[in-house]
Amino acid sequence: MAPVWTLGNGICAGMLSASGNAFDGPLWEYSSAPGAVHSVELRISQGFSPLGEWASTTLACDVTAIIDWQNLDTGQSGTISRYVPAANTSTHPMYVNVDTGPGPVRLTMRTDHPSIPVTTDVIVP
Repeated sequence: MAPVWTLGNGICAGMLSASGNAFDGPLWEYSSAPGAVHSVELRISQGFSPLGEWASTTLACDVTAIIDWQNLDTGQSGTISRYVPAANTSTHPMYVNVDTGPGPVRLTMRTDHPSIPVTTDVIVP
C-alpha cells in the first residue's frame, strides 16, 4: 500500500505505511489474532528512517489509523480504527487484523486528521 500522508497532533506532518498478508487461517495461538480466518493482517508503521533502526525516524505523528474495507463479492463492509503512536516505527509496527471474509476486498486507509487516503484491492483466500 502506498503511504498515507497526514497531519497529526497540531501541525506535525506524518506518514503511515501499511503492508499486509491475506490468509485463510486459522491463525495459531501466538499470533496477533488467534483463530482468525479469511482475514487480512496489516502491519502499520509510522514515519521514515533512511538508515533503518540505526537512525532517527522522521514524519511520525500520533494519529488514529482508520481502515475502511468492503468485500466485493458479499457486499459486507466495515471500519476499524486503531491509535498508532509515533513510536510505532518500522522496527516496532502495530498489527491490525481485518476480518473480511473470503474474496476480493477493497481496503482504504486514512487517519482521523487531515490526510490523503490510500486504497488497494486484495484477494483473501
